[in-house]
Amino acid sequence: MAKEIESIEKNSTWTLTTLPIGTKAIGLKWVFKLKKNSDGEVIKHKARLVAKGYVQRQGIDFDEVFAPVARLDTVRVILAVAANRGWQVHHLDVKSAFLNGELEEEVYVTQPEGFTEKNKEHMVLKLSKALYGLRQTPRAWNTRVDRSLKHLEFSKCALEQAMYMRGKDRTSIIVGVYVDDLIVTGEDSEAIASFKQQMMAEFEMSNLGLLTYYLGIEVEQGED
Repeated sequence: MAKEIESIEKNSTWTLTTLPIGTKAIGLKWVFKLKKNSDGEVIKHKARLVAKGYVQRQGIDFDEVFAPVARLDTVRVILAVAANRGWQVHHLDVKSAFLNGELEEEVYVTQPEGFTEKNKEHMVLKLSKALYGLRQTPRAWNTRVDRSLKHLEFSKCALEQAMYMRGKDRTSIIVGVYVDDLIVTGEDSEAIASFKQQMMAEFEMSNLGLLTYYLGIEVEQGED
């Protein structure tokens, strides 16, 4: 829980303020989760601070919510192309990805349970970045990662909104985005390493190395 709060504050997600007259603060809750690998072993204990987005009203608290993700068919095609050409497929995970999304609306939330500021319990938090649970959060994060990839000279696939390409011939890289998970493939390992460094400079990320498990698909990569 302390790590989650640290991650949120490091990201300049909110500022403590007084709730303006006529506005309502959205409640927060803690959600606890075990992250498991393909063998069902627990590899991580997660505590996530989540906004009670179900109380939000469309047109008042948020507008657009749609955010594209890579379809399973697309992921299978990327894996098939990589296998056919003998390319390695790498896996990147953005830590607390949704906290990187920038909000367009004015949103206030209550202080989180267990972390209220002493003698300021009556105050609320004004959000400048998205929080998990808000209805507009997936779209805000997608807009942010889309902007970052385009800044890094990637082109979005016209038929698959969550797939991007950069470079030509041997240096070309293909990236598939599924929320906060990125799969990366291409012929040139140096080009892939350079892309990883660029993304790690932009976001706090976990470099998970060669892809082994993704969206329920187990992947085994060998020299053949």
